[in-house]
Amino acid sequence: MLLITLDNSILYTALPTLTRELGASQTQGLWIINAYPLVMAGLLLGAGTLGDRFGHRLMFLLGLVAFGVASLVAAFAPTANVLIAARAFLAVGASAMMPATLALLRVSFIDERERNVAIAIWGSISVIGIALGPIISGFLLSQFWWGSVFLVNVPVVILAFISTLIVAPKVAPDRSRRWDFISSVLALVALAALVIAIKETAHAGQSWATPTSAAVIGLIASVLFTRRQSRLADPLLNFALFRNPAFLAGTLAAAFAMFAFAGMQLAITQRFQLVAGFTPMQSGILVSLAAIGSLPTAMLGGAFLHRIGLLRLISGGLAVATVGVLISTLGISHGLSWLIAGSALAGAGVGATMSVASTAIVGNAPVQNAGMAASVEEVSFEFGSLIAVALLGSLMAAVYSLGIILPEGIPAAARDSLSDALSIVETMGPEGTVLKQAASMAFDRAFLMVMYVVAGVIALGALFTGVLLRSYGPGSQSSHFPH
Repeated sequence: MLLITLDNSILYTALPTLTRELGASQTQGLWIINAYPLVMAGLLLGAGTLGDRFGHRLMFLLGLVAFGVASLVAAFAPTANVLIAARAFLAVGASAMMPATLALLRVSFIDERERNVAIAIWGSISVIGIALGPIISGFLLSQFWWGSVFLVNVPVVILAFISTLIVAPKVAPDRSRRWDFISSVLALVALAALVIAIKETAHAGQSWATPTSAAVIGLIASVLFTRRQSRLADPLLNFALFRNPAFLAGTLAAAFAMFAFAGMQLAITQRFQLVAGFTPMQSGILVSLAAIGSLPTAMLGGAFLHRIGLLRLISGGLAVATVGVLISTLGISHGLSWLIAGSALAGAGVGATMSVASTAIVGNAPVQNAGMAASVEEVSFEFGSLIAVALLGSLMAAVYSLGIILPEGIPAAARDSLSDALSIVETMGPEGTVLKQAASMAFDRAFLMVMYVVAGVIALGALFTGVLLRSYGPGSQSSHFPH
């Protein structure tokens, strides 16, 4: 799980080096990043249900092999296009492994309290992976060549493969269940098209043809997928699971929690690198504070879920995260200590929510649907992150462009982005200080707006999940499985 989430964030720091060394264009650089989450989001749902039919242990082992081979190809890729293809194949391995990681916990731990703790550890590891990606990438690039950010996966894959053969349970797969190939294709098309629509909307500019077409294709595929599931004896996704309020609340909470993490990471890393002059390593360490804050609550939340209950941990965790995000905004005007304290508090809230959201989803699905439930949870995580990056990134750019007041004689290109403004500053003399100050002030306003939106969205998440979980107090973390 650590590798899967690491590879989602490890290239943010490495991308400038990759594009320079491979001579990649701006579009190729975008796809080096996007190929991984895009393919993974499209394959997750089908992979989880496939694991229910053929066995999660087998899917995990096959995923490990694919992940290791793809990592080797990526590390020694001679061109940008080969690297993009390797990243896509890396996602195939990750999509096979990711539902299996959670499903194996579901079938391994029969005792509910032990399972809660195990899933809490799993949730903590996923948060750590997201936060450590930029830090590990920065360290490896300072010591080795760019391929090391992929090669680091290989020894972990080998150790995990051997360990799985020794300790993973051999649960007999349910071969009587049919796996519908057409449903899997429709799910892939629907999710991939919607992800493309979300990503391209942020860069649409004057042409909306691509995001509009992708959205239409995604909606059509979604309708066809939904109608097909209602006619199948063994659907790829059993929509009856969402009738369980704890399952639905857990799915929403996973998306809101990842929206908070991704939104904070996006805003903080950009602001402190571009305005405060932090290095990628320093900004990566700064955003890791939220992950550090999440560890105690994620572990304690899982251990004491039976006493505290889903309502307090999920809705309460999102409420605490809202307060933490608001406190962190004071770091701009009152000093970095406020940002550190707010980030840690936000992490504490999100950590409790994320690990217990996984328990709510997997613990409220029948064991024969463990892979299906795990896939739903992970698709929710992916979409929370993707929506945060696409929407908040475009919001930050728009607020900056509208808010900057350019001194006389400054090229209009300085309005496009802070990076462009800083490039112009480098070509100016002492008068460049005025432009830099104006651009920094505009970006700070954009940063604050994004953080306020993050706080508002997760506050709504606390409200929605609170309504769904109003009867899930202490001792009621599970309910009857839907039929």
